[in-house]
Formats: sequence, C-alpha cells, structure tokens
Amino acid sequence: MADDPRSWSADEAVGALYAAHWRRLVALATSLMGESASAEEVVADAFVTLHRRWDRLADKGSAVAYLRTSVVNGARDVLKHRVVADRRRPLPDPAPDGPEEHAVRASEHRSVLSALDGLPTRQREVLVLRYQGEMSEQDIADVLGISRGAVKTHAHRGLSALREAMSREDHQ
Repeated sequence: MADDPRSWSADEAVGALYAAHWRRLVALATSLMGESASAEEVVADAFVTLHRRWDRLADKGSAVAYLRTSVVNGARDVLKHRVVADRRRPLPDPAPDGPEEHAVRASEHRSVLSALDGLPTRQREVLVLRYQGEMSEQDIADVLGISRGAVKTHAHRGLSALREAMSREDHQ
C-alpha cells in the first residue's frame, strides 16, 4: 500500500486509518459521551461513512479530520437523542395507592371527563389528541384538517374552559 492516501482504495484507507486512529477516536467519543459502548458505535459509524464516501472525498489527506468531525457530530447526535428520550421517558410509578387514593382519583377522573364532555367538539378533539394521544400540534392539525394556529387556539380555549369547569366544581 502506498503512503499517499490519494492512491488508496476505500478498503485500504479505512484499514490503515482504523489501525492508526481507532483508539484515539473512541477515547474522544467516550470523553464526549461519558461511556464507551455508544462511543465505539459512533466511531464505527464514522468509519463506515468514510468508506462509503471515500471516492467523493475532496481531500483524502484530511480523512483523519473528517473522521474526527464525524465522531464529534455522531456523539452530539447520540447526546441529543438521549435528552429527547429522557424527556419522553415516563416517570416511575409512585408507591401503590391505597383504596382512598383510588377513590379520589376515580372521582377526579370522572370530573375531568364530565368537564371534557361539556367542551365544543373541536376543543375536546384537540385536547384528547394532545394529552391522551400525545400528538404534536402539527400532527393534530394534519389529523383534523385544520391549521396549526387553529390547534393552538382550540387547545388554549379548551384548557381555559376545563380549568373554569373544574374550579366551579371545586367550589360547589
């Protein structure tokens, strides 16, 4: 294999670069991510991408810089995904409730459903899709065939009406 990376095939390049830089790139990814299993995956993905793009790489002499950039970007993506996944992860269930808590919750649930039934159809649909269906504003807009702004308006009005209805019930 020649010393000039411009003459290397993709297989030769990845083999040589892997042997020379794998450990340092994994150490870089581990430092960024805080654990090594995902770091190794990020580095492996960087090498796979380099292999796939080798023939289109403008400056083959900068392949190590390309790998470093790929590793940093891959680590960022994994960390962003973790943040999103953590936000969406449900909280653990609290300690099991006793019969009193079940009765109170059932009563509150009935009250909310009753107040929800009293809403105009569109407001009820938007709130059910948002909170029970866990849908985004855009998804709700697409499902209902309305604009995203209309979804916001119906959600705001529906929540206000629910608060008011629940407040009235609390004061009775």
